[in-house]
Amino acid sequence: MINKFIIFLVSSIFFNLSTFANQGLDIAKKVDKANEGFVGEVSNMEMILLNAQGDKIVRKMTSKVKEVPSDGDKSLSIFHLPKDVEGTKMLTWTHKKDDDDQWLFMPSLKRVKRIHANNKTASFMGSEFSYEDLGSQEVEKYNYKFLKDEKENGDEFWVIERTPLNKKSGYKKQVVKISKKYMSAVEVQYFNKRDELLKVATFSDFKPYTINGKKMFRANKIHMINKLTKKESILTWQDRTLGKDLSNNEFKKEGLSDTF
Repeated sequence: MINKFIIFLVSSIFFNLSTFANQGLDIAKKVDKANEGFVGEVSNMEMILLNAQGDKIVRKMTSKVKEVPSDGDKSLSIFHLPKDVEGTKMLTWTHKKDDDDQWLFMPSLKRVKRIHANNKTASFMGSEFSYEDLGSQEVEKYNYKFLKDEKENGDEFWVIERTPLNKKSGYKKQVVKISKKYMSAVEVQYFNKRDELLKVATFSDFKPYTINGKKMFRANKIHMINKLTKKESILTWQDRTLGKDLSNNEFKKEGLSDTF
């Protein structure tokens, strides 16, 4: 009798864990599906860096993103201000399963530097965003677990946990709060390898975009707070246009050293 109870208990636990994993994956796929079809986008961006004392650095850049239906997206960011970073370019080719390809061109060095997998946890341009954070978060790169449903001020959310499959990731796990209205993350908590809460990203200023008859939302502000250092970084988008048919030639690493 006891053995049967133990078998039943273990089976129930396994079933619940499997159900939560499947539900988490289903939510991730649903969100990914809701946001596909944007074709490409161009925008002006501003990056604000704040240290623990409140000192501020403001950087301005332009950004292009090309959707690649068979793989991850391609993105290019070009810094224009201030003068000390003018002409710096960051090119990212994300992939559904393989390590992302990333290259950084710094005019002062006059060369293109490849960001290797072991360096993806490093800070991007002194910000609280790592190189790992800059890639599109492909569904295939994580294991998932559904945590709970939430309601707040009349809005509904899913909360899921995702664990990177890549052992070189700087994170042990991420807890993602997803808006059912926007079909997008509104908060991501990043836990380091010691399972400490390292950073929290808050997504806001959602705006609707309609591409080929399909409506989708994008957050036009991301506020990243490092809970350990108290440093902050804020990314904002201006003049954002989706549905742009961008050429692959605009995302070639050979063109990074060209002047703009």
